[in-house]
Formats: sequence, C-alpha cells, structure tokens
Amino acid sequence: MDRPKFRTALIVGTGPGLSASLARLFARNGLAVALAARQTDKLGALAAETGASIHACNAADAADVARLFEAVEAKHGAPDVVVYNASNRVRGALVDLPPDDVKRAIEISAFGAFLVSQQAVRRMLPNKHGAVLLSGATAGVKGFALSATFAMGKFALRGLAQSMARELSPQGIHVAHFVIDGGIRSAARPVPADRPDSLLDPDAIAETYWATLNQHRSAWSWEVEVRPWVEKF
Repeated sequence: MDRPKFRTALIVGTGPGLSASLARLFARNGLAVALAARQTDKLGALAAETGASIHACNAADAADVARLFEAVEAKHGAPDVVVYNASNRVRGALVDLPPDDVKRAIEISAFGAFLVSQQAVRRMLPNKHGAVLLSGATAGVKGFALSATFAMGKFALRGLAQSMARELSPQGIHVAHFVIDGGIRSAARPVPADRPDSLLDPDAIAETYWATLNQHRSAWSWEVEVRPWVEKF
C-alpha cells in the first residue's frame, strides 16, 4: 500500500508544548520544518534542535500570512504539511466579556485557520497532494460555562475542517481536525503523582498526528479525538 511522502512541514502557532513535539517528530522523519508564531523570541533552542526556520507571523492578518508562505516557500519549497495550532481565549461571564477581546480571540482561533488553510491549499492543489492538520479542543464539541469565546472559535474551526475535508479530499488533500480532549502535560503543569498519565503527553499527541498524516487515502480520518485514559465519559 503506497503511503504519502511529505517534504516540508509548517507549524503555525508554535510554542513549547504540542507544536514543539510535532517539530521534533517531523524533523526526525526527514521533513524540513518551519516554525511560525507571533512571538518568536523563545523558539531558538527548538529551531537549533530541529534545523527549523523561524518566522514571525500574525495568523489573523491576511497579508502577514501570505508573506509567511512566501518566505517558507523560498526557504524550503511549498509546505505540503501545514499544522494550525494557534488559538486564543477570553474567559469570563458573557455579560462582562470585552467585545474587542472576543473578536480578537475568534480571529486567532478560527479566522487565522482559514487564512493559513487558504494559502496552504492554493499551493497543494496543483500537485493534488498535501495535508492540513487543525488542532481543536473539547470546546469545539462542548461549550463550557464562562468560556463562550473559546467555544465560538473552536466550533468554527471544527466546521472549517469538516467543510474543507469534504471539498478537498477528492482533490488529494487530507484535512484532519484533532479534538484535544484534556489538559496537556507541561513543565508548568506536571502530572499529579497519584494520577499517572492523567494529562495528555504532547509527544503522544504528536504520534497520533503522524499516524493520521500517514493514513492511506482509502481510509482517511477527518477527525480524531485524543483523551487521557482516566477520563470519565
């Protein structure tokens, strides 16, 4: 069974958690890696480790996103794997939420995903090859109290992914949405000693992205959920 072969990965919204795990995994598997974030001052060590290029980008700005893809294309060639991992949230009671902050959060979580996906797909369509991987959350399938902003952004992201998958799969582009259903382990958020593996391991999540990326097209997933084994349904 033929498996897709990928050359260049662009990760938008790079930070120290899942994005860093993805960058390391892609690099280990021979892909050139480009890292994009609004603030890039903390990406130097990851770039040195993975051989990645670093790009500053406001994902919610159309011109900035266009420049990002032009820069990555000039450096590595057009990316055939694009991961959107940027999001923003404003927590609080509905009546107290500042409208401008809500607008900004939705722009990052959803509109930015559209802008990045649009630029990616324009480059993938001529070759009928590529993958767009969108990082969702529990909030994309279940809106929590005091979290309307995050729910709106993640529900929109999920809708974008489903629409894109239906449109683009027949054209050779794999679109997948990942529901990260739980907290992600980090240095600032360690796993409690009395609850082993109760937080999602970012390296384990990255392996799920990689497995999905390498699915045969006869059995593509458009959505994958990951959750810790101790979660109560």
